[in-house]
Formats: sequence, C-alpha cells, structure tokens
Amino acid sequence: MRLKASGKIVVLLLVLGIVFGAYRVWKGPDAFSNMVPSSTEKGSLAVPQIKLPSISDTSGGTGKMVSMPDTGSGGCTDKPDVRMLGYAWNAQMGLMFAIGGAQATAGSLMCENGVNLKWSRQDDNGKLTDALVAFATELSQGTANPSKGAHFVTIMGDGSAAFLKGLNDALKKLGPEYRAKVVGSIGYSRGEDKFMGPANWKLEPTSSRGGVVAGVIRDGDWNIAQKWLGDNNLKTNPNDKTWDPDALNWVNADDYLDAAKKYITGYSEDRPVVKNGKRTGETKHITVNACVTWTPGDVNVAKQKGGLVSIVSTKDYASQMPCVVIGIDKWMKDNRSTVDNMLLAIAEGGDAVKSSGDALNVAAKVSAKLYGEKDSDASYWAKYYKGAEEQDKTGMPVPLGGSMASNLSDSFVSFGLEEGSANLFGATYTLFGNVVVEQYPNIVPKIDPVDQIQDTSYYRDLQKKHINTETAKPTVAVKPSAAPGIALSKKMWHIPFDTGRAVFSGAAQKDLEKLRRDLLVASNTTVEIRGHTDNQGNPKANMDLSEARAFAVKGWLEKNFPLNFPAGRITIVARGQEEPIAPNTSSEGRAQNRRVEVIIQSIK
Repeated sequence: MRLKASGKIVVLLLVLGIVFGAYRVWKGPDAFSNMVPSSTEKGSLAVPQIKLPSISDTSGGTGKMVSMPDTGSGGCTDKPDVRMLGYAWNAQMGLMFAIGGAQATAGSLMCENGVNLKWSRQDDNGKLTDALVAFATELSQGTANPSKGAHFVTIMGDGSAAFLKGLNDALKKLGPEYRAKVVGSIGYSRGEDKFMGPANWKLEPTSSRGGVVAGVIRDGDWNIAQKWLGDNNLKTNPNDKTWDPDALNWVNADDYLDAAKKYITGYSEDRPVVKNGKRTGETKHITVNACVTWTPGDVNVAKQKGGLVSIVSTKDYASQMPCVVIGIDKWMKDNRSTVDNMLLAIAEGGDAVKSSGDALNVAAKVSAKLYGEKDSDASYWAKYYKGAEEQDKTGMPVPLGGSMASNLSDSFVSFGLEEGSANLFGATYTLFGNVVVEQYPNIVPKIDPVDQIQDTSYYRDLQKKHINTETAKPTVAVKPSAAPGIALSKKMWHIPFDTGRAVFSGAAQKDLEKLRRDLLVASNTTVEIRGHTDNQGNPKANMDLSEARAFAVKGWLEKNFPLNFPAGRITIVARGQEEPIAPNTSSEGRAQNRRVEVIIQSIK
C-alpha cells in the first residue's frame, strides 16, 4: 500500500471506490459502515461514502545489511515457545524473513532478538478467535506461558473492529486484563486485495446494478466493494438470500479462495426478487459475475477463467488494509521485552525485504513452505509480492498481487507515532467497524473505541531505543504521474464557512475530521478540490471566494497531517458560480450550489 490523502470544503463530491476490507476471513452476511442496509429484508441500502486514511510509506528499505537466516531447523529452542497464527498473505513477508522457517531458525532475526517464534497458517477467523480464547483461559488459570492456543494472531486491520468485538466479548468472563489488543502493524496489502468485475462496471459504475458478487461478507475484500459502492452513490443488498435489480448482490463464500472459485465455476442459484425492501413474488436465477478476493484468488480468476478487471484495489486504498498483530494484554504486559523484541525482529525483516532482493527471495521461500498453496513456489510469492500485470485467460491485461512489508518507520506511521502523521490504523478500524454496526446491528451492535483495543506502548519503547537510527524517519512516497489516472470518485461535502469568508465556522471541525478520516484510506490517489458558490454577489468575487475556500481545506489537511497529505497530492480548481447544480432562485438551491467537489483519481 502506498499513501496519499485529500481535502474539501463547503460541499464535497467524493466517489472513491471500494471499501477494502475488514479482516481476511470473517464470514457472514454483509455490512458496510454508513452505507448499506442493516438487516435482511430492510431493503438495499445506498452505501454512503467511506473515506480512508492515507499512509506514509518509505520508498524502500534503509539498505541496512542483515545476514540470511538458516531456513532449516530451529535455532533458539532454549527460549520459550511463542506461537502465532495468520493467513497466507504477502503482507507478512517481513515476518517470514524474520522467522526463517516454521519456527525461528539459526541466524534468524527472531533468534537474534531472543524470540523463539513459531508460525502456522490459519485462514479461519473463528479459529483464530478460539486460539486466543484458549490461550487466555489457560493464562487466567495461573500458567505463565500457556501451551494451548496461540500468543498472537495476524488479521486485516480494517476488519479488526468486528473481530475484536466478538473476541473480547468472549474474554470478558476472564477479567479486563485479558482483553485482546492490537500491538503491531507489520505490512500492507498494496493491490492484491481487490474487487474484480466486468470492465463496464469500472467505466460506468451504475451498470453494476443487479450484479452478483462472491465474497466473504464482512471481510476486508468485501469492504473494498462497499467503499466503491458508497463513493459511487450505489446500493448494496445486505441479504445474501435475495436479489435486488437496483443493488449489488452477494453470494457468501467460505473464504477468499472459494470466492474466486464461485466465479470461475459459474455458481448459480434461484432467489426471491426484492425491490425497495419488499419481495415482488418473482424468482430470479442468478449467476456470480464478480468477486472480491486476494492473492492467490485473483491469480486463479485470471488464469482459470479471466474476463474480469480490477474495479478497485488496495493499490488505490493503500492504507485500508494493514496486517495487524493481536495478543492478550496481560501476557504482553508480563512479557514486554519479548513483545518489543518480536516487533523489532519483524520490522527488521520488513526492512531487509524492502532493501534486498536476496532477502525477499528467502522470505518467499519460507512463505511457499508455510502457506502450502498448490503450484505456488518461492518465485510465485516473490512475483506477486511485488505485483505484476499479466494477461488473463481471455487475453486481457489485469494487475495481480501487490503487498508491502513494513519496517520500523512504516510501523510508527501506521499508528500516528511520527510527527505530522495520523493514526491510520485507528481511522480504518473506526470507519469499517461502523460499517458493520450500521448494517448488522444484531451481530455487532457496537464496537469498542480504538483506544481500548490498541496499545502503542511497545512501538514507543522501540522509538526511544531507535530514535536516532535511519529507520526512524519516514520518507513520503507520493509520485503522481503527469498523466491523470482513472477517476474513482466525485462527491460533494458540506463544510460550513463564515458567510462571505474562507474561514471555517465553529461547526466545521466535525466535518473536517470526518473528511480527513475518510480520505486517509484512499492514499494512493490524487485529489482535486473544486470550489463552487451560489450566484449572490459579484461573479469575480465569487470565483475568488470559491478558490480561497478550497485552499482552506487543502491547507488544513496539509498543515495538520503533512505526512498523510504531502504537497503535490491535492490540486485546486475554482468554479465560482459557473456550474450550479440547483436553481439559485431559492435559499435551498443556493445552499446546494455553495459546495466543494472532491474528485479522486488513481495514480498511473
């Protein structure tokens, strides 16, 4: 994932695309904060726009040389076992290098930092929950280092709100000290997680109405599609047992590979037809014609059937999907040095992968062994970590893969620990958590505040120890090309200003904060802010005022969050009173015309 951001003023029109993701394997109906209907027969919902945080990303590693681990047998078995479960996901490439094998090997960064980490694949969020509950239960019974379950799990950060809500509800009976918390961000999806659909959907989003998408509902990839719907003023049908011709419809999948398989095999079924939340009495034979998935699901779609393009992905929503580390609060506090050293080893592994092709190849070799995917060797994981554009089975070019390992600098920025940065994890956690709450209140009636489920003190420990190292200073990688990319969204926002002035009114702060959080996620994009006024007053003065207000929004974002909204990402266009969207003959119409439009484009 890269990083970028945007701004807006009186009224901003923003249609960014696709809501990227909850957590990788969270199953269920569907949900999308502030955008989709919340219950089965409530009717399809107009999905509100979801704007995401931008992320600062080092352009590469520090170049610090590290020795290659022995990828053979374990190397520090004299240390207590520390067990971690996670998905098969390229965002963990730095972790794979740091371990060197299924368990920390001789010469590995884990062993050098005194951590005997053992990693196992687990794609089922329910089983990840079970593992942490089993661990915490044994811990509560007096075992200092439990043998059951796992010490840590990794999941999609944008889906962590629903995951942690269910997990912490199950842990309540053990006591507040056994709460599960996010303590690390070790990598990002940067393109591999995507919403794949027919090419005409990308060119004309309204043509997706009535479409049928396979995916894990309430999962991170499902989130991508939800964001895209909201940014394009489209509806989603939250009931995966009905079909609505005016909305995007869903077929729930067992996991991300099953989502791809359902498209490849042409899964179909008969469903009752609904319109405006009511059954019409008709039946529709539906067939999956799109999917949300990640590598190797996207590769399977392209190679085995083809015919789909990437509508939107985490390449655009670059800060949406961090790979986060979750553990039990009590054990982590009791073993602070182990947690510090584990996070340091992972960050050093991320830096090695960013700095060295040899390190990436070692990490890819470990990934191939631990993930165990058929027909996917080390070269496969290395290629799709970098991302590649290839021809699908129909001969159409399609982007596949794309992830990023995080070093210390990236990890600090993810939690807003660098001066001038915002808490990217917190923004995605809250935004997508609210999506689930709004759509599925019976399943997730509320989420916990982010400050109750994250603990940045371990990274703060590392900041103090490594403050003068070259890994502690992030560099912003924002390189928009001269040629504009594809417009992902165009939306209006109402940000209050003092009458006749480019000064925010007292009520503007809430709207600005919401805009900031929303734009943070869509980091790998450029933003154009267009200022508009009504026709009251002098046309030249109105043109100047519209420009000044647009610059006010741009300036607020760049001043307060320079790492997330770097210079060069936001451009300004003044329209004055020239492009009304409503008659200026009434106060209501004039209010609509006093607006700012925000257009977000992908970066070529």
